[in-house]
Order: sequence, then structure tokens, then C-alpha cells
Amino acid sequence: MLASGPSPRITAALCARGRTVADPRLSPTGDRVALVATAAGRSQLVVIALHAAGAGAAGPEVVVSSEPPPCPARPFGGGVFDWLPDGSALVYAASDGGLWLQPVTGAPPRRLVEHGPAAAPAVSPDGTLVAYVVDGRHVALAPVDDDRWWPVRLSSTADFCFDPTWSPDGSWVAWHEWDVPAMPWDTSRIVLRAVDGGGSVVVAAGGDGVAVQQPRFSPDGLLGYLSDESGWSNLWVVGRSLDDPRPLVDEPREHGGPAWGQGQRSYAWSPDGDAVALCRNEDGFGSLQVFDRSSGGLVEVGRGVHGSLSWQGHTLAALRSGARSPTAVVAYGEARLGGEGFGERTTLAHGPLAGLSAAPLVEPEVVGWSGDDGAEIPGRLYRPCDAVLGDPPPLIAWVHGGPTGQMEASFNARISYWVERGWAVLVPDHRGSTGHGRAFTQALAGRWGELDVSDTAAGLRTAVESGWGHRRRLVAMGASAGGFTVLHLLAAHPDLCAAGVDLYGVADLLAQDETPDRFEAHYLHSLVGPLPEAADLYRSRSPLRRVEAIVAPLLILHGGADTVVSPAQSQAVADRLRALGRTVEHHVFEGERHGWSRPETVIDELGRTEGFLRRHVLRWRAP
Repeated sequence: MLASGPSPRITAALCARGRTVADPRLSPTGDRVALVATAAGRSQLVVIALHAAGAGAAGPEVVVSSEPPPCPARPFGGGVFDWLPDGSALVYAASDGGLWLQPVTGAPPRRLVEHGPAAAPAVSPDGTLVAYVVDGRHVALAPVDDDRWWPVRLSSTADFCFDPTWSPDGSWVAWHEWDVPAMPWDTSRIVLRAVDGGGSVVVAAGGDGVAVQQPRFSPDGLLGYLSDESGWSNLWVVGRSLDDPRPLVDEPREHGGPAWGQGQRSYAWSPDGDAVALCRNEDGFGSLQVFDRSSGGLVEVGRGVHGSLSWQGHTLAALRSGARSPTAVVAYGEARLGGEGFGERTTLAHGPLAGLSAAPLVEPEVVGWSGDDGAEIPGRLYRPCDAVLGDPPPLIAWVHGGPTGQMEASFNARISYWVERGWAVLVPDHRGSTGHGRAFTQALAGRWGELDVSDTAAGLRTAVESGWGHRRRLVAMGASAGGFTVLHLLAAHPDLCAAGVDLYGVADLLAQDETPDRFEAHYLHSLVGPLPEAADLYRSRSPLRRVEAIVAPLLILHGGADTVVSPAQSQAVADRLRALGRTVEHHVFEGERHGWSRPETVIDELGRTEGFLRRHVLRWRAP
């Protein structure tokens, strides 16, 4: 019999009704922090005053933006806005594609650039120019106060450009660029060009077989960036001569995630340049460290997954999250290096609803298992507090998207939702995941649909052998690339899972290669192979070609306006399964894109999924 527990405190509405806080940036004087807050699909620029020295007490949130709203920022991403040097206004990328100047008094904004879409604005040290990215492919300069001339292009022939940044004297702009068919985590470059237009683009770091990102100058003119040249994405620097690149912090830990979008800030120089704060990935967990350039030592500032770092004066601001710590903008004050680190942490702005922090949240544990070929596969396991659904509990293998990515131990309301209901959740880092070095990530090249599937299957078998989950109540769940792996897993191992949940997953690789999403248009070249040479491989690796082998009940959810993975792919899987007489539930959320933006959709998703799993997994009783 299944035991009945108390009424859950983590409801679907509690998961859905919060907001996303992102991209915190301290003002040049360090007395205010600005951030992007997004709720129900609409974003706002928010400014918060810091009243005391350092982190101290903070004032109320003041919403300064109106129309047009700023672009939303992805969690731990950014590239939405920058401060003017005098702290009087913000230059932001708006949802209408343009760049706007927004006074922090909340006065109406003024358009700077009309043609775009514009992203990643960076204001020059003297406040007269803004460098920004146009349509993900060009770096341009535009005046802040002089409308007598048009924007000027700086970049040359690269296919993609990210994250322009200024040298301290304002004479150079550096940025991150790469060419297709490579993705930024395969091969990319850090380049520079003089602002006066003289000379050409100069490559400062990166190149064939090296992935770089996040260029950022130190106050004394060194160019910092992340590079995986040593095998791990570590913080490197290069001097003015560009002939002495070297790791500033060399360790078998990653200092940043994959460059899926503009504005990741996983390290920040101190105002005097004597130190640098950096994020460290520790088996999917995180910590915030400060590196002292004079001593060469690292000081831990805090635990938890951190990002969007900003350091001004004696204050270090960041986005912070943990499995038991709902995502928030925080500030660490009174910097003291040499062993003492920073002062106490102050929370400035919350993302999820307050009720979640009072709920029974669970910290995952690091686990691992052997892949079919003997490779060590890491993961994280969330165990339910009370075995209200049996011992061992039912288990969800939650496959992350990307597939170049990782589901770190940051706050995830959906995981908490299932754990409170008695489910164990296993998060596998199959090969191709980030956080474990370049070789582990690149191992999936040409083998998507193979290693991700076998590594996840091996994790599920280990879950049964180790008592993490009940052998008759295993569920595979994943979104996007994770949905692709789920479909393959159900087909390749029909007796392993009791059910599957596919959220807008890839099902037809040849159709996916026609995606209108420019960023991912060449992704399959590395994951599967080049076309037309690999056309047969695209067909054989498509889950749609293996649907006949799926016998477990399957729930498919997709957004009707998804332009990354066409909803027609999910429709084709559902139609074929129905024709075969299999159990499939399929629903399209009209108007939703690749992932959900409306709270009502999240509530519906969780309700549908819970009902589906109760009908097809939890109804089973031990004989």
C-alpha cells in the first residue's frame, strides 16, 4: 500500500507565480544595484539603493522602466543593460530590438539605436559611446548623446559576436566571436579592435580546438577571459603585447558555464585590480571565490551557485542560488582579503515566492556510476525527506537540456515539487555535459543519441541496484535535448522505465537541421555530423524512426509557437504511437515558445504530469 502523507506545501502555483531576477550590476559608485526582473513574460529594470557601507541595509525596489520593456535575461545570463559612468542612467536592450537610455529617476527613456535586434550594451569609460551586438553577428558603436552620426561597425567577418567590453582608457573594444559550424564551446576567439577605426581586428586568445568567452579588462589593462586550453574552463589573462597568455587560476574546476547567450559574468575584477572574484563549479555545486593576485591564494566568500558578478567599491554583488536557497540577488560587503574574505551576505531581491524558502527543501548528494564502456559518469541525487510513496521511492531521471549544459544544484522549484511528493530525482551528467572539463563535454561529438542514452540508462540501473529508486517506478523526464534522450531511452531500453515525459523534445534530426533559430542552426554538425554526408546517420539517430520500440506510457508537452523545435515533431511522435495503439498523452500550449513563459502553463504542466504519473506509475502495487 502507498502511504498518504500531509498535504504538500509546494504547490504548482507556488512554483509558477514567482519571477526571474537576473543581471545585477552595481552602479559605478557602488551605492545602487540595478537588475532585470521578469514575471509572466514581461521584464522591468529595477534599481535598489544600498544605504550602508558595503552590503549593509538596502532600500526598496524602484521600477524605473516602462515602455518599451527590456529584453528578459536568462538565469545567470545577462547582456541587457549597462550603467552610464556617472550613474545617472542605464542603456538597455529593449524588446522592440532597439537600444534605449533610461534615467534612474524613472523618466521616459530616449532611443539611442533603432535598428537591431541589439544586445549586450557596454558604455565607454567616458560615457560618450556604447558598444553593442547587432543580431548576434556584428559589434557596433553608437553615440550616447550625439545623434548626428549613424552607428559604426567594428567587427569583421565572424558569424557570431558576443559581449563587447572596453579597455580602461577607452581606446580598444574586445569581444567574443566564432564561426560556424563550430559552437562557442567548440572553437572560438577573443578579439580586439581600436575604437578610432585604425587597424584591423586582432586575435588575442582562442583558436582551433580552444573555447574562450567573457573578455573583461582589469583596471591595469590586462585582458581577462575564460579558456579551456588547459582542459578546464579557467580564468586566463593576456597582456598588452598579446604574446603572454597564461592561466590566472589553473585548476581542474570550471569557472563558467557554456556560452548559450550574451552577458554571462562568472568572474569580476576588483576596483583596484588586485583581486578577482570567480565562480567555481564543484561537481554541479558552486562556490564563490576571490583570488588575490599578490599572494596567489584563493579565499572562499560563500557557498552556492553564483553568477552575474559585479564588484564596485567595497561591495560584491551576485546572483546566488542553491538547492535549498531560492534564487536571489545578494551583496557581500567590506572586502577584506588575506584570509578573512568578505563580510556578511545581504539579500537584495528575491526571485521565487517567499513560501518556497519555508518549505522542506532537499540538498542533493553527489553520486556516480560506470557507463557501459567503463567511463565514470557523475550525477546528483535528491532523496525525498519522507518515503510517503514507498521505500525505495519512485524515481525520476531528469535529463538536462542542451545537450551542452548541466543542471547545477541551484534552486529548481519543479524538483522540489516532486521531492516533496515522495519522488527521488536523479540528475545525470551524461557525457556532453559541462562542468567536468573539455574532454568530457566534447565526448558527445558525433555521438548524440548514443552516449547520452547509455549513460542515463546506466544511471537508472545503478539507481535500482543502490536502492535509490524502485525498479518498477522509474520515470525518464527531459526537455528539448533532454526530451530527445528520453525518447531514445524508452526505445532502446523498453523494460527500464515505467513511463516517460517529453517536454518539447527533438524527434526528427533532419527536420531539426532546418530550424530557423540561427544560434542552433549548425549545432547538429558537431553533435551528429555534417550534411549531406551524414544524412543516413540523421535518420537512424532520430527518435521518430524508433517510435515502434516505445511501449511505456508517454506524456508529450510542446509550445505551439516554438521556433527552436517545431511542435510538428512532437505531433508526429504522438500520431505514430496512437496508430500503434500505445499509451500517449499529447498537449500543445498555444502561444508558448521553447519553454514556458506563462504561470498558467507551468501550473497546467505540473498538474498534467502528476496526474499522468499517478495513472501510469503509482497505481502499481507490490504483489
